[in-house]
Amino acid sequence: MARVLVTGMSGAGKSTLLAAVARRGYRTVDTDYDGWELADAQWDEPRMSALLAEHPTIAVSGTVRNQGRFYDRFEHVIYLYAPLAVLLDRVRVRTNNPYGKKSEQQADITRYVAEVEPLIRRGATLELDGLQPVQVLADQIERCLLSSGQAGAAGQV
Repeated sequence: MARVLVTGMSGAGKSTLLAAVARRGYRTVDTDYDGWELADAQWDEPRMSALLAEHPTIAVSGTVRNQGRFYDRFEHVIYLYAPLAVLLDRVRVRTNNPYGKKSEQQADITRYVAEVEPLIRRGATLELDGLQPVQVLADQIERCLLSSGQAGAAGQV
């Protein structure tokens, strides 16, 4: 059993993928919701530490500035990739999250792809193509959850 972090840019499909994994009966936490992310775009570190200490098998999704501090507590750090044009199209039409509708937010996403994506890629233990069908991606996450895996590389994103 393993702890899995699914990370990537806004619009990559992290929330959709995590919902599919949850429907399979796995414990999941989407850190975009329920106060996991503090105002400074970082996880609530004591809360995240407690979650990971309590659950040996869990899938967590999110992309925040301090996620690298937790990489060594995940057996798999999975980067969910999608091209910039796809990301921007998805955030414009999604209904579950208002982020990305405004032009300045879309400019931020474009900048994050250039600046943050390379850092995430460097720390990831696996990269998945976010253009694949969600059930195919969920199969891959489930395989990771069932494996013991190697702990991710520690680092700061």
